[in-house]
Amino acid sequence: METKAYMHPAHGFTLVEVMVGMVIGMIGMIVMMQVFLVSDASKRISSGGGDAQTNGTGALYALQRDLRQSGNGISQNGNDISVQSLMGCSLALPSGATLALLAPVQVNAAQIPAGDAATDTLLIAYGSGAGSPDGDVIVSQPSTPTYVVTVPLSFKVSEWVVALPSSMAPCALTLEQVQVRSIGSEVTVTAGVTNATGGILFNLGPAPRVLAYAVRGGKLTVCDFMVADCSNSSLISDPTVWVVLASNIVSMRVQYGRDTTAAMDVMVDTFDQVTPGSPADKSGLPVRCAVARVLAVRLVLVARSGTFEKTEVTSIAPVWAGSATTPVDLSALPAWKNYRYKSFQNLVPLRNRLTAGVPKGC
Repeated sequence: METKAYMHPAHGFTLVEVMVGMVIGMIGMIVMMQVFLVSDASKRISSGGGDAQTNGTGALYALQRDLRQSGNGISQNGNDISVQSLMGCSLALPSGATLALLAPVQVNAAQIPAGDAATDTLLIAYGSGAGSPDGDVIVSQPSTPTYVVTVPLSFKVSEWVVALPSSMAPCALTLEQVQVRSIGSEVTVTAGVTNATGGILFNLGPAPRVLAYAVRGGKLTVCDFMVADCSNSSLISDPTVWVVLASNIVSMRVQYGRDTTAAMDVMVDTFDQVTPGSPADKSGLPVRCAVARVLAVRLVLVARSGTFEKTEVTSIAPVWAGSATTPVDLSALPAWKNYRYKSFQNLVPLRNRLTAGVPKGC
């Protein structure tokens, strides 16, 4: 018998095959990582841009809404008082604060604590009354808090009113609440002012607003003068006083749209930040007339993405119509070039001022 040897086939891989497989696997992993990184970067850009878009759009909408209502109830023109007006007066508020200047809009009002570096503040005032913006004539004054008016049905209990005497120097007014409205022609308020006969009683409605806006800590915040003293700098860190309206808002710049024509024609001629009636205002007009010449507001909000980029992704800050070719100053922000930005700007006509026309004597 013959004995035959059988060779069993070898099993497994050679070293060369293993190394080739490892190289192919590593190339595949590198490709997948590259795809992941590109996808992640695209996602961060998209989500960051989406966040900035949402924050900026919402903040601009809120500002525009209040600006369009600004001056409601205080931009009167048709009354017989040729030398007095609510605009330009000081106004004591129920919060205990006193508004140094009553105007539909104020940019960088002196009594509002400054916001972040290179940002502006905005103060907006308006009423919510449904009656005539020209107010009602005070026929007589039986007692200090009681006024006899021509149209008493224009006033309701709990509404906020301002009595403007026919002559008051200086012009210091008080916002008061209606306590009693008799069946006759009498309207009784909290305290009242003396010598109001022949003056005007203005109804600012059940919910007048005096709102201060400022960018603080990269957030757009708002404070209501009706419930707190927004001029108190010790309250700027109190979130119940300065309420956050939108996050990642790093700049707000605002300009007045002013009618500078000698004979007021209710057309915007120039944009600036000169406070009406201040020493910097060279018009020489009474304060009420200087305030009345502000017919529009031009503003920009700059929103930032919430994602910090490892590399500088922004080389030039956004520009806007109010700065021509000069970018908005973002230099006070740490590593500002490592974020992405969107700017939101608009020109808002002050419709309550425009409809009031040219005030008497201006």
